[in-house]
Amino acid sequence: MKKFIAFMEEKVVPVAAKIGAEPHLAAIRDGFVTIIPIIMAGAIAILINNFHIDFYQNLMAHIFGPGWKQLGEYVWNGSYAIMALLVCFTISYHLTKGRGKDGLAAGVASVGVFIILLADLAKGTDFLGTNGLLLSIVVALVIGDLMCVLLGNPKLVIKMPAGVPPAVAKSFASVFPTMIVIWGAALIQEIFIIFVHNTTIPAVVNKFIQTPLQGVISSFWGVMILIIVIQILWFFGLHGANMMFPIIQSVLFPLTIANMKLVEAGQAPKYIINDQFLNSFVNMGGSGLTICLIIAIFIVGKKSSDTQKVIAKLAVAPGVFNINEPIIFGLPICLDPIYVIPFIIAPLINCTITYLSMVGGLVPYPSVEIFWTVPPILSGILGTNSWQGGVLAIILLIIDILIYIPFVIIAGDRDKKIQAAAEAEEAAKAEA
Repeated sequence: MKKFIAFMEEKVVPVAAKIGAEPHLAAIRDGFVTIIPIIMAGAIAILINNFHIDFYQNLMAHIFGPGWKQLGEYVWNGSYAIMALLVCFTISYHLTKGRGKDGLAAGVASVGVFIILLADLAKGTDFLGTNGLLLSIVVALVIGDLMCVLLGNPKLVIKMPAGVPPAVAKSFASVFPTMIVIWGAALIQEIFIIFVHNTTIPAVVNKFIQTPLQGVISSFWGVMILIIVIQILWFFGLHGANMMFPIIQSVLFPLTIANMKLVEAGQAPKYIINDQFLNSFVNMGGSGLTICLIIAIFIVGKKSSDTQKVIAKLAVAPGVFNINEPIIFGLPICLDPIYVIPFIIAPLINCTITYLSMVGGLVPYPSVEIFWTVPPILSGILGTNSWQGGVLAIILLIIDILIYIPFVIIAGDRDKKIQAAAEAEEAAKAEA
């Protein structure tokens, strides 16, 4: 284990750290984080409209009339239905601003290019939402890079008189760069239409890139590899969830929305593995099921160390809402060879049991997008729109607690020995 950790620290961690700090990946992460308030509003609307219990549906229709879902649909139109458009702006904004350039100009230009590549909005706006996420991310990154280059070219700046307000001068400084990328996108679209008929650029991207990616990552072994990567990154002190966030949001998130649309249409959901699969069953209490580690520490009681107890008390409240940085970095789990085993194994076991339960028809597929901070068990119920999801979550939590208990005892014994040795050393110094 020591040799493995040394190898990872020397060879892998520096590379992973550079990847995590890479401007484009950071921009994607920050771009999605920026729209969290809108996503939360949309998630609540989805929950209200799609809680499929007959009594609830009948009660809402009786109180508010047969068109009671219209309000939630308005919220959907202003959130999930335009998600690709929103992140196209926010990702480009953060990428450009992070380099000291005009983020607003880049964001606006990116949105314009994205709309141009959609071809004809009158024929449908599906790609403004989750179906167009991959294309919107690519557009945001490419246009962000282009705008950074063009905005720094003094030959493309319209110089305004000294008395002109700064906001106006800044706007005119981006006129030529914006015109170049907008007209360039229009030219690309025109060439595409000339040589490719009866389809659009978003449809091609969706068919040949986004859909195959979804097929790979949403497979059982694909998601198992994704989980292992996330947990290993966490173990070495890197925010694995954030680093893999672009993949989860651009590839797995649309599958939850696709399931939701199928259920709304009266059809069976199609995808077992999606982002809600991870949120409701694999990452309960945070990556590594650390809420179960906290509970295990309380159960073990005297066999756990004072350090474990103090950190567990501090981490329990955020852990209920799936925020586990306090326990990961406070205990710490990072670089602890004892905790690495359950930290990786527990989510893999959860993934396997959940997948088999859904394949076997014991639990419905995740078909409702629930925000990731919804507490365990409740997330399982709401995410699958069933009591079976809650029962599965309870069973998984019990299994994970049992997995963590022996490792808590081992780590507690080690901590007590270290503490005793430290106290003995202090006593010896005091006597001397």
